[in-house]
Amino acid sequence: MTRSPRLALAATALCAVLVVAACANTPDDASAPGGRIDVTGVIASIDTQPWMYDGNAVVEVDVEAPRRRMAVQLPARWNLCVAEPVDVEALSVGQRVRVVGNAGNRREIVVCQDASHRLVPAG
Repeated sequence: MTRSPRLALAATALCAVLVVAACANTPDDASAPGGRIDVTGVIASIDTQPWMYDGNAVVEVDVEAPRRRMAVQLPARWNLCVAEPVDVEALSVGQRVRVVGNAGNRREIVVCQDASHRLVPAG
């Protein structure tokens, strides 16, 4: 069986492209925890159920630039935060919002540690 040199070259090039794509990180994935984030986007979901168990409520926001979904963490114990409590009752799915907080783990924003942190309707 004879193999075409072009086919072998194309297969090698395809493998190289796949390896590079698999190893690439997007800027939001490389954010160091604790770094300041200030983004605008649209609320995709609101989950306050974890507050019943002393966990963080999570508001998922589809961020505009760069396009990605971020999980905004709202602590159960606002009394331990420097930031003002988020008025969750004033938020709704589909609403455009501004989020200022610190980077958590991958694609997370924690709204708590600074007086400037907030999750508010975008004006």
